[in-house]
Amino acid sequence: MSQFHAHEYERMLDLAVAILECDEPESLRHLIAERLLEAFGCGTVIFARLDAPRRIVRRGQADGWAPTSLGSSIEGLVQRRAEQQHPLLTYLAEGGQTPVTMYRLCDHWRNTQCYSEAHRDFGTTQQLGIPLPAEGDVLRAVSLGREGSDFSDRELDFAARVRPLIVSSDKHVRELLRLRASVPPPADPVASAVQIGLTPREQTVLGLLAEGLTAGGIGRRLAISPHTVNRYTEKIYRKMGTNNRVSTVVLARQAGLVP
Repeated sequence: MSQFHAHEYERMLDLAVAILECDEPESLRHLIAERLLEAFGCGTVIFARLDAPRRIVRRGQADGWAPTSLGSSIEGLVQRRAEQQHPLLTYLAEGGQTPVTMYRLCDHWRNTQCYSEAHRDFGTTQQLGIPLPAEGDVLRAVSLGREGSDFSDRELDFAARVRPLIVSSDKHVRELLRLRASVPPPADPVASAVQIGLTPREQTVLGLLAEGLTAGGIGRRLAISPHTVNRYTEKIYRKMGTNNRVSTVVLARQAGLVP
């Protein structure tokens, strides 16, 4: 691994803070994409989700992207890449986990339809893939594209350092969306959480506490340590004026924060 400068670590910290402070989980992947776009000097960043029963990709769609101008055509774009058998798909299907560039995956990258279309539409000549954990038959990755020189070894190292943060934030988004979807319609969990002063991350931990998960179980679900879970729990107790799990969950249900 390379030694990074202070400003590179600052970018990672900025990303972490942005993730934990965002109270709109539906737009969080767009936010992460924007930060990656800036950090790597890219023209495009796409969170891709690809349905691959028996590891054969059938269709694809996007969960987030930057810049916002991609929005009008993004679904068709990801689906075409799936049909064109983009080199990253084979890498994901074979269980690849480390960030990789397309030139390192495919010797004839410049001669592929994927390259020609990306170059024509966005000026993209280089692409970097950051794999995310699969969900059953669904393969997932972040794809970064830019014009100019290929991504360097240093940038690949930086992508590897950032990957755990992206993975953890992605789990945070999915859990927060799932927990909010389970709250009865009349409740307004966002307003209640704001009144109490809970952050989005604390809301997620609270929801998992209400489901009966231990600190270890919550840590595994969110890819954080049990010690970090306990710190969040202490903050939740303090903000809600409680001192144990049972009273906290009861109060949270009364406030419409959890089902």
